[in-house]
Amino acid sequence: MTETLLANAKVPLNELPGLLFPALLDTLIMVGIVMTIVVLVGVPLGALIHNLAPGGLYENPTLHTVLGWVISIGRSLPFLILMAAIMPFTRFITGTNIGIAAAVVPMSLAGIAFFTRIVENSLRSVPPSVVRVARAAGGSRLQIIRTAQLNEAIPSILGGLTINVIAMIEYSAIAGTIGAGGIGYVAVTYGYQRFDQGVMLATIVILVITVAVVQLVGDALVRFTTPMPV
Repeated sequence: MTETLLANAKVPLNELPGLLFPALLDTLIMVGIVMTIVVLVGVPLGALIHNLAPGGLYENPTLHTVLGWVISIGRSLPFLILMAAIMPFTRFITGTNIGIAAAVVPMSLAGIAFFTRIVENSLRSVPPSVVRVARAAGGSRLQIIRTAQLNEAIPSILGGLTINVIAMIEYSAIAGTIGAGGIGYVAVTYGYQRFDQGVMLATIVILVITVAVVQLVGDALVRFTTPMPV
């Protein structure tokens, strides 16, 4: 009886734009907030971990190992489990366990762990000779990190950032299960729970297009920042 009532409560086609476009805007806002936090924290943290390693500018193997384990733990947890596990912390920070604010906390933690590794691995690809030249020129350690390491690794970091943004779009869909809003919430509430295949198909199409656009923009930025071969 309940399933029959829900099946009859399908969203008319002419009402889909009014349902989906605000949800897409919520998703973009959510991902935008998260990625701002991720970049602001992940870039310096990734640079720090890289330079704490043996041979780095701030060599400290013990601290490097500790921070490495913390980041690895953050990356190893599936997002749904991480989101559920830190709900008390999320509520302490935001005052709620639902909505965009509640989704930003676990998404940011997962994104920071992921992006920190991306930055660290990107910096590893910088030729040691670049750092040696910067040191010989009398640059401070912070100047070397900013102008030599990060500058040389920009294309690789942008490529990783593209992957991270796509991952956050996927995580935002999962966050819809806690009422975070966005496309994921529409897919779960209107598509899955009401057995509305039209809404489900529309949300899938929007997510595929959104991811494709992000990938195209990311690829263009990587090509633009990659030095031309001499």
